[in-house]
Amino acid sequence: MARRGCAYLQSAIAMLSLVLLASLTEDARSAPRASSKSMHHRAARFDRDLGRAPRPEVGGPIRIPDSQIEPLSWNDLDGWAQEDHGAAFGVFRSSCRSLIARARKKNDPRPMARALVATCRRALLLTAPSPARARQFLEDQFRPVRINKLGDVAGFLTGYYEPIVEGSRFPTPIYSTPVYRRPRDLVVPATAVAGNGFPNAASVMRKLPNGTLVPYYERGEIEDGVFDGERLEICWLKDPIDLFFIQIQGSGRVRLEDGTTLRLNYDSHNGYPYTAVGRILIERGIVPLAEMSMDRIREWMTSNPADGKALRRQNKSYVFLRVVGLSDDHEPEGAQGVSLTPRRSIAVDKALHVYGTPFFIEAELPIISPQPDTKFRQFMVAQDTGSAIVGPARADIYYGAGEAAGRIAGRIRHPGRFALLLPRELDPVVAGAHFPLPTRRPKIASDVGLAQEIGSVPLPRPRPPINSNLRTRA
Repeated sequence: MARRGCAYLQSAIAMLSLVLLASLTEDARSAPRASSKSMHHRAARFDRDLGRAPRPEVGGPIRIPDSQIEPLSWNDLDGWAQEDHGAAFGVFRSSCRSLIARARKKNDPRPMARALVATCRRALLLTAPSPARARQFLEDQFRPVRINKLGDVAGFLTGYYEPIVEGSRFPTPIYSTPVYRRPRDLVVPATAVAGNGFPNAASVMRKLPNGTLVPYYERGEIEDGVFDGERLEICWLKDPIDLFFIQIQGSGRVRLEDGTTLRLNYDSHNGYPYTAVGRILIERGIVPLAEMSMDRIREWMTSNPADGKALRRQNKSYVFLRVVGLSDDHEPEGAQGVSLTPRRSIAVDKALHVYGTPFFIEAELPIISPQPDTKFRQFMVAQDTGSAIVGPARADIYYGAGEAAGRIAGRIRHPGRFALLLPRELDPVVAGAHFPLPTRRPKIASDVGLAQEIGSVPLPRPRPPINSNLRTRA
């Protein structure tokens, strides 16, 4: 008896649940006995209809890890109105053919790359626009957004340049420092170089004759002559310090004895992380932080040859170079493959930013004097990279070639305010306006109007009282 009463109660509860569930759909009145199976079919049909809703082609949001972005207006950029917009447009346009060529290879799926290509196609239709027309184009096509590393209030700037040094095609007692091309036994994973050139960080290995892979030689081993007899020398320089700075800068011009100029550019490295020798001098108390520059590093190494050699070996990283021509009439190529423009081209973290991305940078820098009192307000384009350039608001400013450029570049280690110029296709407001609203879901009754929405639903009859004596006998 008790078991039959329990079964009756379970059946009543199940019936009540089924009725209430069916009543929550729009067609509850017409099908009060709708089964859970039919409800499942309607829900599946709704999901399919939502999936077929039109979804326009929009760029989508940019995703830069460990960064914070704040929308700005053009009036928020100090110095934008006074910028040379014709020159700014020109340096952006110089990146466009490379951007479009890379897009054809489909090797960069980031929304920023696709949006920049669309902007570039429009830029290539303009040839030598007036400054006013160039400004209108930039303001119409881009929106400035402040970008910083998460938790930071400013970015960080350094400078680099192209050294010009003396050299020879053949070794002599004066020219005794070899410049090496990439060794034949240096290998990296094939996936690490696809579409992006030699990687800044990779598992560079040395392949032995039997096929075994071992770590590559360190700087000290290379300087001690492990390549003697391998015929890897491109040319010879007077001073190992000259080679060290060419390797840091990534390019250099070598004036040969016959009067021609040999252009060298970065090709590869030995796989060890870069160690800043300037930081070592600061930590040892040899050079104060306020006085640190490439000139001070050179002066100290020149005055302390043996200690300077030991200091260079603290940086185990070693850069191999390649010949890019005999020329002295144009700037070197950056990692994007286009000639750099002094004070307009910057090296950025290529893992976070797309080559060709424009920025507007504001800073106070030591340009006219060693004091950071020169207002720097400049439109710049990401056209290069470097292993020490890491972070969303980190840039190395290219300053040109020669000693004068080197003096300025060597003393820049200062904060800056970064405005990333975002293509309008990626503007969160513009892009969001093109997303369709989802299909209206079936109306579900609120608690207040539950009776009106459900209608009159009969409740099961009350359970008859159970005789306690019967329960005892059972």
